[in-house]
Amino acid sequence: MNQIQITHDGLAKANVLSDGSYVYVSETSKGRHIISKVAVDGTGRSRLALPFAGAIGDAAATSFFPAKPLGCYGDGGACFTNDDALKDVLLSLRMHGQGSDRYQHVRIGLNSRLDTIQAAILIEKLKIFDDEIATRNAVAERYSQAFAASNRIKTPHVIEGVTSSWAQYTLQVSDRATFQAALKAAGVPTMVYYPIPLSRQPAYAHYPSTPTPVSEALSGQVVSLPMHPYLDEATQDRIIAAALAAAK
Repeated sequence: MNQIQITHDGLAKANVLSDGSYVYVSETSKGRHIISKVAVDGTGRSRLALPFAGAIGDAAATSFFPAKPLGCYGDGGACFTNDDALKDVLLSLRMHGQGSDRYQHVRIGLNSRLDTIQAAILIEKLKIFDDEIATRNAVAERYSQAFAASNRIKTPHVIEGVTSSWAQYTLQVSDRATFQAALKAAGVPTMVYYPIPLSRQPAYAHYPSTPTPVSEALSGQVVSLPMHPYLDEATQDRIIAAALAAAK
């Protein structure tokens, strides 16, 4: 794995591993150590005996984009850390690099404050978030059971001891274009998230990289079906029937 740098001003250089996963590595006074990956789709998700996504390592970040499992009604996001010194740097960065008072700037920062209205919305949504995660898992389970007998549709696999937040429900199919066209004709929307692997993005072309054959192959096969906690069974059955017909 090539090392990934995160500098004191928040800029990052990242590579993905050959399996499509990635980590961030930071350089601090404590020496080089691994911190967690961005948890934009994983808020509320847990793995085995480890903490929830966003609580692993020195810091993490999440998005509250409306399409996320925990989304506001506009742009928003948050950083997580138990490090008081890092917290102070993050608070400074979000407020134009503010120092001891609002007109002192000790670093190049951002205007990155969460709007009060978005925070109010998120507070209310947090009250039902656990219930929504449970419902998303029920929806995902119905999908997986319905597609289990198909040899043309590969469903996502969640290892034992893990709870997924199911930001998306993503299948693998061999002929994605034909599959999507058939579903569109049946009135079922689909989406391809991240059709270009991170290792193939022009912004990273001048950085050292290792081969990423898995992510490159998957980027041409994955397709996501409708997924949200309020997907009723009748609508889901129609989606399932259309997907099975499209995969024949």
